[in-house]
Amino acid sequence: MTALNRKLRAHLLLQNGLFVVLLLLLMGLMGYMAMEFRFQWDISQNSRNSLSQASLDILQKLDGPVEVTVYATTQDAQLGDIRKIINDFIAVYQRIKPDLTVEFIDPVEQPTLAQEAGIRMNGEMVLTFNDRSEHLTIINEQAFTNALMRLARSDQKQLMMLSGHGERKIDGIANRDMGDFGKKLAEAGFKGEGLNLASTQEIPVNMSVLVIASPQTDLLPGEVDKLLDYIDQGGNLLWLVDQEPLYGLLPLAEKLGLTFTPGIVLDPQAKRLRAPITFALGTIYGQHVITENFDFITVFPFARQIILNESEEWYGVSLVEVAPEGWVETGSLDDDVTFDEAEEVAGPVSVAVSLERTLEDREQRVIVIGSGHFLANTYLGNGGNIDFGINMINWLAGDEDLITIQPRPTIDSQLVLNESTLTMIVMGFLIVLPSLFLISGFFIWWIRRRR
Repeated sequence: MTALNRKLRAHLLLQNGLFVVLLLLLMGLMGYMAMEFRFQWDISQNSRNSLSQASLDILQKLDGPVEVTVYATTQDAQLGDIRKIINDFIAVYQRIKPDLTVEFIDPVEQPTLAQEAGIRMNGEMVLTFNDRSEHLTIINEQAFTNALMRLARSDQKQLMMLSGHGERKIDGIANRDMGDFGKKLAEAGFKGEGLNLASTQEIPVNMSVLVIASPQTDLLPGEVDKLLDYIDQGGNLLWLVDQEPLYGLLPLAEKLGLTFTPGIVLDPQAKRLRAPITFALGTIYGQHVITENFDFITVFPFARQIILNESEEWYGVSLVEVAPEGWVETGSLDDDVTFDEAEEVAGPVSVAVSLERTLEDREQRVIVIGSGHFLANTYLGNGGNIDFGINMINWLAGDEDLITIQPRPTIDSQLVLNESTLTMIVMGFLIVLPSLFLISGFFIWWIRRRR
């Protein structure tokens, strides 16, 4: 019996020892896998703890280390531990790009360094990449990623806006101007300037893009000749055309092989979505790097049709087609406007086209949009207009590697309860639930007592 107990204890000891060894091996294996493989799931609303695809694309294009120097005190009067806030924010980027480093400098303890860096406020960041730097004073994904996008550019791109004929202004604040779009371009690293052909001998071809934004008066024949020479020399162009006349630019349309159909595009689908019928909704996109992976609706108010004529010189693509159930209205826009099959063009119709050709080993790019309102301050915030506009400018400037959807700031949900709902919640937690517990307890006590 003693020998049997001794054998049983040895067997149990061996079994327990084997279990401990296997447990330790399992824990070690799990620790190793945790170090080598990292998985995470973001179940927050709007994926607020993850980077957007736009940010991921920009990080992949940054070939080399990025240094972030944060000039912040240990405590901020309003935000508290601002260093922790910034460090936690940048940590999300570091998970994707490990060579993105962060250094904190206290501007109070080291005022000389802060002054040399041109620091203006507590918590300001300086991003450095390839000997170029960007200052950042706000903390959100959109601002940080746009700063990285500017650093990714080899140099600042220059846009020239045709002026002197009532064109939309890139820095204007009027409803028809493009000031809001100009701010987005500045964030992306573009610099916009006016160009008056009356005081310019010739248009410099070395600029990134020339923009013609809806002139309101006729251009002089000499000015048109300068534009045609610019095209002949291989200049890139963005031309925004409204429903008004071409104001002397018909020769430019003919050179590009384009025809503008008279009338305004009407889209019944927009009316069903409680938008004006004159808002043509862009949902059909051509195969182009600008529209690749682009799945937003774009809005083209008061648009006109653009027809690409056959050309051996230009390669053209219809970027956007609108109004598959609509038409090009040539009559008055009254409440009961209907389609006239005999005289009007049925949808879908093209309202945006791209042209490109190779000229003396240089690629020339042109985009024509049949709606100047598309990028105006009044309508820029509709759908994906901003993203589409930035993508167009990037392509025209030869930076198609930076074409991406602009990251959007996180939207926090807010729960707003009216007074009656709050009263019901208070009554439920303070009166109804305690009463139920009391009654249940009394009932259980009464049942047990009867037994």
